[in-house]
Formats: sequence, structure tokens, C-alpha cells
Amino acid sequence: MVDTFTIISLAGVATLAGFIDAIAGGGGLLTLPALLLSGFAPVEALATNKMQGTAGSSSAAITFMAKGYIKFKQGLPIALFAYTGGLLGALLVSQLPKEKLQLAIPFLLVAVAVYLFFSPKMSNEEKKAKLPFFTFAAVIVSFIGFYDGILGPGTGSFYMIAFISLLGYGVIKAISYTKLANMFCNLGALSIFAFQGHIILSVAIVMAVGALIGAQLGSRFAIKYGTAIVKPMLIIMSLSMAAKLIWQQLA
Repeated sequence: MVDTFTIISLAGVATLAGFIDAIAGGGGLLTLPALLLSGFAPVEALATNKMQGTAGSSSAAITFMAKGYIKFKQGLPIALFAYTGGLLGALLVSQLPKEKLQLAIPFLLVAVAVYLFFSPKMSNEEKKAKLPFFTFAAVIVSFIGFYDGILGPGTGSFYMIAFISLLGYGVIKAISYTKLANMFCNLGALSIFAFQGHIILSVAIVMAVGALIGAQLGSRFAIKYGTAIVKPMLIIMSLSMAAKLIWQQLA
């Protein structure tokens, strides 16, 4: 039985994480350690965190959809490939060499931060795509979703950079489709965790409500201040995730 103070604290953490995640990703940096510090087993913490993360990304994606930033023609293949990738990643997680992947991820996140730091100023202006849309969805979206099902840290940052650099999307459009992809790769992984019975439902529901509220606030904030705030937040969250992962490996 989880005490009331712990549940309220986790709901507060999920609200803040949902706000941050809706803008730049990386909300799991707050929620997963909070769950582990509350005494949950790692697999329970991962599964419960995936459910609240799904709620947050779904809330943000719905907001962007309602504002007209997500179109059905592009959204459907992204959703389908992200879901498939997340499901396969979670399904095969026990059979893959996670340790080797964990060694590489911090360096990829630092590379993302460096790329962002030296890249031109982000704007909502669209540029020419470097890949055909369907190829991007089938390969890039699936692969990042697959990674999310296996590990997860940095998924939002990787999606953001991919949409901007490979499809030429502007900032707000990239955030919108990142949240859609996040939503469905989370749902894919979540379906496996739910089937395996690892989710602590009472905690997950309370945190999901917090994540929903935070994501609503964050997505509206991103729409209003996106071009000014997204780049620095992406850099900060990428470096924070990299530092956390390196610290875990050295501890």
C-alpha cells in the first residue's frame, strides 16, 4: 500500500515532468528516479513510468492536433510505425544487449546538444526534406520507437532532431509530430508492460492525471514561446540525460 504523501509527491513530479516533456522531452529524468526513490522495483518503476508518460504525450499530442498542427495524412503512418517500433522494442527488451546500447546513448545525447548549439536559430519556417516522408516514417520513426521500447532516455530529443533535420519541419510542427510519435511508441511498449502485469495501477493513474495537466500547460507554452524556448531546453535536457546515464554507469 502506497501512502498518501508519496502519491501526492509523485503526482506533483509527474505534473512538472509533463510540462517539460511537452516542450523538449526528458520528463522521465524526473519521474523514473522519483518512482525508484519511492521504493518501487525497477521493472515496476519502468512500467508505471511508461503509463504516466503515455498520458502526458497523449495529452500534448491531442492539444497540437486540436490546434491543427497534426494532419491525418502524415500523422497516421507516423503513429503506426512508432507504435510498431515501441511494441517490438518492449517485446524484445530481454533478448537484446542493453548494456552496449546504454554505453552509446550518453554520447548520442551529447552529440544532439552539440548539434543544437551550433545549428542555426530554430524557427517555424519549413525547409526542404532530405528523405521521402514514407521512408522517414518506416525507418527513422520505427527505429526511434524501437529504441524507446528498449531503453527510452532521449526519445523525444531524437524525434525532434529527426523531424527538423531530415523532414525540414519548423519547431512547432516538429514538436507536434514528436508528441504524436512519443504517444504511440509509448502505447506500443505499454501494451507489453500491461500484459506482463508490472504496472502499479493506483500510482500510475494519479501520475497520469498529473502528466496530463502538465502536458496541457507545456504544449500551450510551446505554441506561444516555441521558437525561443525549445532550443535551449532541448540542449539542457539532452545534457542532463547524458549526465544522468553516465553517472548511473559509473556508480
